[in-house]
Amino acid sequence: MFDNLIESKPKKKKSIGESIISLGLHTVLILAAVKATAGAAEQLQTVLRDTTMVFLEPPKTTPPPPPPDQPVVVAANPPPQGFQTVVPPAEIPTEIPPVDLNQKFDPRDFTGKGVEGGVATGVVGGTGPVPTVSGEVFLAAEVDDVPQAISVPQPRYPEVLRQAGITGQVQMQYVVDTTGHVEPNSFKVMKSTHKAFEEPAREAILKGVFKPGRARGQPVRVLVQQAMSFKIQ
Repeated sequence: MFDNLIESKPKKKKSIGESIISLGLHTVLILAAVKATAGAAEQLQTVLRDTTMVFLEPPKTTPPPPPPDQPVVVAANPPPQGFQTVVPPAEIPTEIPPVDLNQKFDPRDFTGKGVEGGVATGVVGGTGPVPTVSGEVFLAAEVDDVPQAISVPQPRYPEVLRQAGITGQVQMQYVVDTTGHVEPNSFKVMKSTHKAFEEPAREAILKGVFKPGRARGQPVRVLVQQAMSFKIQ
């Protein structure tokens, strides 16, 4: 056995220059690692701060096909084909009646072909009701039954004219609708002996109730011309 231990190879001591170079290299590596880590942290924060919202378009659906055409339903009892009868006026008018530009007139209804009371657009052998033009106004000579007053209040007599003993008359026209009431916008004064009689006459007529006029068995709107007299009892 060895009486003396074998000395390990002694370590070589670094010189000052090598220590400086080693220190410099470690410093550079540490700075590079710190810089790289800081850039990654900033990039991570940028990704986390990105709050951009993205909307996805829903899938397009195919619209349903249009429904098939509905069959045309033909009335079981259409109006009859025919003509209208011209009724002469009971009294010969002395003044030209007002012209209603909205009144409808079909000369085919007066040809004399078909059943009396029907219309030109009707069907041969039809038994349904004869349609009337919506909003059509008839003259008193054109209807089978003229409107008749059921209850009309006594008109208010102007007190000034009463005290003065003045009498008078108001000639007016108005339209009686299918319910037996006077249409307010249709009232018109044709002539009056005094202006003060016109408003009382209008008030009385608008409050009146009439039996509506009828043509071919149906109520219709009728233009009525009437004179209202004011007399002191």
